[in-house]
Amino acid sequence: MSDTPRNPVPDPAVVREEMLKAYPAKTRKKREKQIVLNDPDAPPQIGANTRTIPGIITQRGCTYAGCRGVVIGPIYDIVHITHGPVGCGYYSWLTRRNLARPEEGQTNFMQYCMNTDMQEDEIIFGGEKKLAAAIREAYALFKPKAISIYATCPIGLIGDDIHTVARQAKEELGINVFAFSCEGYKGVSQSAGHHIANNGVFKNIVGLDDTPDSGEYRINILGEYNIGGDAFEIEELLRKCGITCTATLSGNVSYDQIARCHTADLNCVMCHRSINYMAEMMETKYGIPWIKVNFIGAESTAKSLRKIAAYFGDKALIDRVERVIAQEMLALKATVEEVRPRCEGKLAALFVGGSRAHHYQDLFKELGMQIVSAGYEFAHRDDYEGRDVLPTIKVDADSRNIEELDVEADPQRFKARRSPEQLEALQAGGFTFSDYEGMMREMDRRALVIDDISHHEMDQLIALYRPSIVCCGIKEKYIVEKMGVPCKQLHSYDYGGPYAVFTGAANFYREIDRMVNTRVWSMIMPPWQKQPELGARPVFTPKPRRSREEASPATRGRAVRPVPTETATTN
Repeated sequence: MSDTPRNPVPDPAVVREEMLKAYPAKTRKKREKQIVLNDPDAPPQIGANTRTIPGIITQRGCTYAGCRGVVIGPIYDIVHITHGPVGCGYYSWLTRRNLARPEEGQTNFMQYCMNTDMQEDEIIFGGEKKLAAAIREAYALFKPKAISIYATCPIGLIGDDIHTVARQAKEELGINVFAFSCEGYKGVSQSAGHHIANNGVFKNIVGLDDTPDSGEYRINILGEYNIGGDAFEIEELLRKCGITCTATLSGNVSYDQIARCHTADLNCVMCHRSINYMAEMMETKYGIPWIKVNFIGAESTAKSLRKIAAYFGDKALIDRVERVIAQEMLALKATVEEVRPRCEGKLAALFVGGSRAHHYQDLFKELGMQIVSAGYEFAHRDDYEGRDVLPTIKVDADSRNIEELDVEADPQRFKARRSPEQLEALQAGGFTFSDYEGMMREMDRRALVIDDISHHEMDQLIALYRPSIVCCGIKEKYIVEKMGVPCKQLHSYDYGGPYAVFTGAANFYREIDRMVNTRVWSMIMPPWQKQPELGARPVFTPKPRRSREEASPATRGRAVRPVPTETATTN
C-alpha cells in the first residue's frame, strides 16, 4: 500500500461520524464522548477510564495483567506466584519481553512461571492450603529474597485470604512475602492493576534499606519497564552524563534497588499512568520531588536530560550533559538525513497503552510523518488533558474498589531535597514539578483522539485514512496487516528494540523506513479480489426428478442424467 497514490487526508469529523453511525443509540452516546477532535490550546473533555461496552472487541487487559504482567513482573529476583486456575495465569509467563542484567551473584527468576493450578475441588473448598504449600516449595527450590502472590478472579470470588497466608509464610520462612488482591474484574482495565501494584510495592519494599548509592546526582526512573532493552540504553546514557540511577521501576531492577530507592534525590516519571501514584507517595513520605520526562525521541531525550541537570543546578553537570547531547545528536544526524526524505509526509496512527501513544509521536514527527489519530487503552482524563483537570474528575465506584493509602511524612527519613529558595528560583525560570500536560497538547489540531478504540473503529480508520503505519498491540497487529497496512507492535516491540534515547531513535528510524517503504503491503490483496469475478450461466437445466411410483424398475435407484436444453456458453 505504501507505493499507491494517496488520496487527500479526509475530514476528521467525517471519519468520526463514520465510526459512530454503526452503533445503536445508547452505545453511540457513550462512544461520542470517547472520540473527540483535538484542540491543543484547550483540550476537549474526553471520556476515559470507563468500562468497555459489552460486545465491543477491545485492546484492554485486566487488573491482574496490569499488576503482575506490567509493574511487578520485571523485578527479576522476586519469585512471583499466581494463585488461581492455570488458565487465568497467562501473565505468569511474563509475555512483554522485559529484559534484565543481574549483577554478579544475583539470580534472575524472570524466566520461571509459577501458578498454583487450582482445581475444581479447591475452587469449592478453598485454596489457601495449596497456596501455602506452593510458597514453601518455591522457597525450598530457589531461596529468594522475596515472594509475591497474585490473586486472579476466582480467588476473589471464593474469598481466599491470600494476605493472611503471605503473613504466615513471612513469619515461617523469614523472608518478605506479600500479596496483591489484583483480581481481573476489580477495575475497568489494567490501570487498576497498576495502582494496586504501586500500593503493594510502596508498603512492602520501598524504604527497607536506608543505604544510599555513592553517586552525587541520584535519581530514580519510574514507569520504564525495559522492553527490548530500553532501560539499558537509558542507564548507559545517564552514566555518560555522570548521573546515578538508583532504581528503574521496574525494568532491569532488583529487590534491593527498590528497597533503597527512597534515598534518591529526584524521581523521573516516564509512564505517567502506570506509576504516578508511586511518585506522589514517595514525595509525601520521603520528600523526593518528581518531574515528567520522556526518553523516547532525540529531542525529548535532550529536553529531559537538560531538565534533570537544571534540577541539580551544578554547572559542571549542565556542561557535561550538553557535551553528551551534542555528541549523540551528531552521531544521529546521518541516519535522520538518510531516512527522513523517504518517510516525510506519510501518515501514522498510534493506539498503545501507558504513555507510548504519546511518547512515540515524537519519533514519527522527527521523521516528518503526520499523526492523524492516537489514543490509549487504559488512560484517565489527565493522561489526555493534563493533570490540571484532576480536581474535576469524579471518583466512581470502580475507582473506589482500589485502596487509597494514607501516606504521611516519615518523621525520621523525610528530607526536603531542595530549599524553598532553590525551588522558587527553579520555578521562576519555568521549571515545573509534579506536572504532566497530557497527550492532547502535543498533537495536531483536529487530530482524532480515540480512547479504548474498538475493532470496528480501527477498520474504519484504516479504510478512510489509509495510513502508512499503525502502532498498537499484539491483539490487533495481524488484523491490521491483513488490511495491507504495516503494524509496529509497541507493547513488546515484536522482536525489535531498543528504541529509547538517541541510540534507540536510530533503530526506530530505520525500522519505520523499512516498514513503510517496502512494496510487500501492496501485494496483500489476493489476485481473485483484484480482478472482477467471473460470471456464468448454467449449461444444463436439470429435469425434475420423477417420483418412485413414476420411475420404472429399470431406472429406480439410479440418478437421472439431465437432458441438455441449450448450447453451453460462458461469459
